Amino acid sequence: MAAEPGTPPSLDYEKQVSIDEKKDLKQVEVLDEEDGNFGVLESERDIATHVITVQDDPTLNPWTVRAFIIGLGLSTFGGVLAQIYYFKPQTVLVSTMFLAIISYVLGIAMETAIPSRGFFRFLNPQPFNKKENAFIVIMASAAANSALGTEVLAVQRLFYNITPNPGASIFLLFSSQLLGYGIGGLFRNVLLYPSKMLYPSNLPLVSMFDALFKDASGAQKKLRLFWIAFFGIFIWELFPEWIFPCSQAFPSSALQTSPLQTLRGSSEGLMEMKALVCCLSVLTGTGYNPMAIPLRAQFSNLIGYILCMVVFVAVYYNNIWDSKGFAFLSQELFYANGTVYDQLLILNDKLEVDPELLAQQGLPFYAGTWVVQLLTTNLGMGATFAHLLIWNRDDLRSAWVWLTPAELRKSWKKFNWRFWQDDGNRDDEYDNENLDPHYREMLKYPDAPNSWYWVTLLVSVIMALVIIYKTNSTLPWWGFLISVLLATISIVFFGALYAITGLQFIIQPFIQMIGGFIHPGKPMANMYFVLFGYNSVTQAQLLLKDLKIAQYTKLPPRAAFTAQIFGTLLGSILNFVLMNSIIDNQRDILLSVEGTNIWSGQQPQQYNSQAIAWGGLSHELFAIGKRYQFVAWAYLIGFLVPVPFWILHKLWPRLRADYLYTPVICYYIGWLCVGINSSILSYFSIAWVSQWWLRTRYPRWFTKYNYILAAALDGGTQVMVFILSFAVFGASGKSHLFPQWWGANQNGNYDRCVVIDS
Repeated sequence: MAAEPGTPPSLDYEKQVSIDEKKDLKQVEVLDEEDGNFGVLESERDIATHVITVQDDPTLNPWTVRAFIIGLGLSTFGGVLAQIYYFKPQTVLVSTMFLAIISYVLGIAMETAIPSRGFFRFLNPQPFNKKENAFIVIMASAAANSALGTEVLAVQRLFYNITPNPGASIFLLFSSQLLGYGIGGLFRNVLLYPSKMLYPSNLPLVSMFDALFKDASGAQKKLRLFWIAFFGIFIWELFPEWIFPCSQAFPSSALQTSPLQTLRGSSEGLMEMKALVCCLSVLTGTGYNPMAIPLRAQFSNLIGYILCMVVFVAVYYNNIWDSKGFAFLSQELFYANGTVYDQLLILNDKLEVDPELLAQQGLPFYAGTWVVQLLTTNLGMGATFAHLLIWNRDDLRSAWVWLTPAELRKSWKKFNWRFWQDDGNRDDEYDNENLDPHYREMLKYPDAPNSWYWVTLLVSVIMALVIIYKTNSTLPWWGFLISVLLATISIVFFGALYAITGLQFIIQPFIQMIGGFIHPGKPMANMYFVLFGYNSVTQAQLLLKDLKIAQYTKLPPRAAFTAQIFGTLLGSILNFVLMNSIIDNQRDILLSVEGTNIWSGQQPQQYNSQAIAWGGLSHELFAIGKRYQFVAWAYLIGFLVPVPFWILHKLWPRLRADYLYTPVICYYIGWLCVGINSSILSYFSIAWVSQWWLRTRYPRWFTKYNYILAAALDGGTQVMVFILSFAVFGASGKSHLFPQWWGANQNGNYDRCVVIDS
């Protein structure tokens, strides 16, 4: 079989297929037979080899002009839209599923409309294929987010009257976006290649690709189910989102006078316990697809959710941290009388916390529920390190084994200054019987070697060290290096947890707290510390998630690397241009508290206030003996949380204490601190039906259709919500609400429940 078009194969393909892989391929073929015997999928390897096609067609070429045209076009669309909506009162995200569907439609349109002969063969050389689609999605998804660096630059312009020169700003975005790529890419052997690293959120997407680009009879059935479900949920979303919004939060007079109504905290409320909402948009309401996240993670998530309601009520009614004096759910800082704290009144001319001004204003307070969220986040972080070291030590061993003298000598012998060449690190993997079947299929393509990621990391670090001084960041070089070290450690552990469970932790508060302790009284330094310490972790997770898409779709590693870098660099430039244009034209509105229905500065305002709180007041609020000292102590306590469960499992293994993800439980005890959470009970109900009832009672149906159905429901919801955001929700500047009726109470809360005065 031929290798990647235009590139000679590294080894003969047939010699690379082991006996174990042939068994995996045979099992996959059986799935398309009507009379096949199906067992319950238990392990990550079972899912990866039975749900997703393992076979590869190496003749499919992703390096087409068509792929680059669509990829760059959607990257431009996503990058521009993401930055515009950073300054909007409505939050609109360009999801990967949305990009996949749009790119498929555009690809098929170009294949159909453009002749395939003569000059036009350059634009339409072959039928649009799965690898082209994956290439486009990776490029566009890398661009379709607002870089955190633009948030830092926006805060500098809006609140500090500092405008770094354009060159320095662009390189700041490049370095902060690529730093995590360099670190994450070096841990591919730990966080990407093994079957254990499943990346569950990718399964619906890749299952959709398999159905769209496979002609077998089984695939046609999947495709038919996909389009029926897609258009069904597409039409359905008109009702709960626009025509009948009351269906998302049915009123319950029995609870309106109950103390539990305090859990509402917003006009829409959190009390989804009152009814199972007849709204299927729960598939995206929590940011995760309940039909894709493994049951173990869902179960731990549910335990944390239940504990969250108990803890929030207990903290509030026991007036812990003076909770009754402040809003029940809020991230704001408050004066002792409950009014919002004016953080600018404690800063001097250098925009650092002035002790005398701080004494005049007094130390601020947090809402009790937000303190719980900060505490449980740190608790979950500590538990993550301990949990993975106890239960997944062997899975992570290679993350640090390269530091041994023997491995260092081995690496030195293989060192080649020609960094663009394959480093040969995969040569000894062909005989590994435990190798992931999807990864084995990728071995016939030239690798994007570690040296590429080393160069990415080195260039990013050099750029960042120069830029932190050129942009008046107040962050010293040693503070930057600490942030990089913190990011590296976090990427290994939180990257592994994300890859296994599909749940992504937001560790920004922890990074901000560390930055505040080592750079006290310097909000600006705190922002830059978070930029490199936290953003690098999220970027590494994005890279590894996208590379897993490439592994599942057999997109050659160098094509995936190229798509990722192109999309990221283009998105960064577009983010910068749009940010400056919006600030130049809407500065007064962005600085106002209320904003307008078109523009809002709520996100840079929040980022600035958090930097002041953490960067300027960490020692005053979170140090030993201070008001919120347990927030810091929780990190150390978190290391102990998994230990009792490990001991329990060793003594009584039948209790299955190993089934619980203690970091997930800890983290989600603070889950309901913000936002509208009326879909969460429905989310867990769908998760139970999918990941337990269907998986164990109807394993054949689950294997063949669960993930394609998840893709259809997710995709249809995303497309309709995107259209509604522009057409009726004011994303384009003017909203068009549905006419007033009982199910759309435009004159008050949609659920018709009264608002409790604080």
